[in-house]
Amino acid sequence: MRLFLALEPPHKLRERLSELAELAQDRCGGRRMPDDSLHLTLAFLGEVAEEQGAALSAWVGERPIPTGEWRLDAWGTFRRPGIVWVGGRSPALERLHESLWAELSAFGFSGRAEHFVPHVTLLRRARQLETRSLPTIDLSWPWRRLSLVRSFTENDGARYETLARSPAA
Repeated sequence: MRLFLALEPPHKLRERLSELAELAQDRCGGRRMPDDSLHLTLAFLGEVAEEQGAALSAWVGERPIPTGEWRLDAWGTFRRPGIVWVGGRSPALERLHESLWAELSAFGFSGRAEHFVPHVTLLRRARQLETRSLPTIDLSWPWRRLSLVRSFTENDGARYETLARSPAA
């Protein structure tokens, strides 16, 4: 099974991210991410055996994370595969990212990305990667829980299922 660790946005923020995805799609084209799949990936784990997935679920279910707040104040793009995103730098998120990867080494994971770019993907396969005409953003994302998410690849894109959540801080 294909797994990743993520933060899921609070309901009101998810609604605002959905509005921004609509604006971005109007200007850039592409495929909009479904509202219920909007998230911040902290650690992509890839293909994981069922037993290891069960152990990760138990670990996440028992592991509180430090609370924090993330400011989303920038638009960005990744040329391949035509991704338009919103995000922002956050030392607290970078520390959380590092600590998770340090703990994941006990499960045999070592695939930490060299350069962590905190972002929420809004569009895939955008025809235009120009974001200067999009509105200025300044959103707050308070986080309190970590989620272990399973990704299913389907003909019309990925579908996500939350397998475990950490205790609320």
